[in-house]
Amino acid sequence: MLLQGFNEVMYWVSVGLLLFSLFAFVDSAIRREDAYRAADKQTKPFWLIILGLATAVNLFMGIFAFLPILGLIATIVYVVDVRPALREVSGGRWRRGSSSDGPYGPFNGR
Repeated sequence: MLLQGFNEVMYWVSVGLLLFSLFAFVDSAIRREDAYRAADKQTKPFWLIILGLATAVNLFMGIFAFLPILGLIATIVYVVDVRPALREVSGGRWRRGSSSDGPYGPFNGR
């Protein structure tokens, strides 16, 4: 009974890892190529290959293998280091301006 519960927990952990690596792969695919160069990070094809392999390994291998751990490390590096740098360079769609900014720039009240 305890082993069955452990297997269920590990199943959900592997699903979580798969979704995490899939998110990072899709995010790296939608970023512009020049943003990688401007942020002084590795190239877009490099990250697509690394994160694609991480997603494939998480999809086809179990949680107890060594390769999903390497994929998790690569995914964490992308999400923690590369993604914020790309968002900073490309302006990110969630960046907010001043509260007095209008659609054409700051509103000075004149």
